[in-house]
Amino acid sequence: MVKQERALRTRAAVVTAASAEFARAGYDGTSLSRISQLAGMSVGALTFHFRTKRELADAVQEEGRSLTLAALDVLPLEDRPALCQVVDLTLELARLMEEEPPVRAAVRLSRERPGPVSWSHAWLPVVHRLLDEAYAAGQLRESARSADVVTLVEHLTDSAEVYLRGRVADELEFGNAVARLQLIWKLVLTGVSADPVGPRHLTGTEAPSPDLRCTAPGPTA
Repeated sequence: MVKQERALRTRAAVVTAASAEFARAGYDGTSLSRISQLAGMSVGALTFHFRTKRELADAVQEEGRSLTLAALDVLPLEDRPALCQVVDLTLELARLMEEEPPVRAAVRLSRERPGPVSWSHAWLPVVHRLLDEAYAAGQLRESARSADVVTLVEHLTDSAEVYLRGRVADELEFGNAVARLQLIWKLVLTGVSADPVGPRHLTGTEAPSPDLRCTAPGPTA
């Protein structure tokens, strides 16, 4: 039992170190020797748990996916309009990327080594369903097809990871990823959300109708 617990702790330490390095340097820029240094162990000890970099990257992606699913399972969404639920979900994804290196690494690895199980598979089906509901409920402009808004959501989440990675490269502290995404959504909603009590074509200075003010307060950590 003691050996099993020690092995689990060692494995977790390797995944933690690998997550930080994959998020920073990407798949091609990461080596097992660098990860072993970060984890404070020999390469031999590391490869006892993960024989190859591919196996380790798979484990990091699975950890990021599991953290994402766990967070979304407890995200309160039911009492909000479907479009607002999509906004809340993406803000939660941005928070996870900011606070959880395995999630940040999973985003980057899914882009650099596409495979059958990608990070976005953890949340895209929910977004598809919610946007179909939003369109049916008149929360989107008629010209804003749900499939197109799904593409927008994918780009917004990808850009949040790139933003956070850039702050690491510039040796800046994390921060404001969620606030920046809230601002972007505020701008987007003025262009895609329908106003049920006023003109359907909102100008750049008009806000969405009160029931679609989706970016405040947003999800909490």
